[in-house]
Amino acid sequence: MAVTRLKRKDRKNKARQNNKTRIIKQLLSTPVIKNVDVEELKARFTTAPAAEAAAE
Repeated sequence: MAVTRLKRKDRKNKARQNNKTRIIKQLLSTPVIKNVDVEELKARFTTAPAAEAAAE
């Protein structure tokens, strides 16, 4: 008895798996922001316009 390969289904399954691994690799490659001091960032934005006005 001969074995029939489902070529189209095989290509589709491989494409699905490749897409999933590509998405996972993209998610892992993005850097994770850690230890951000929110108060310091707020202070930077509130003092920057005041410093420019004083310089003029």
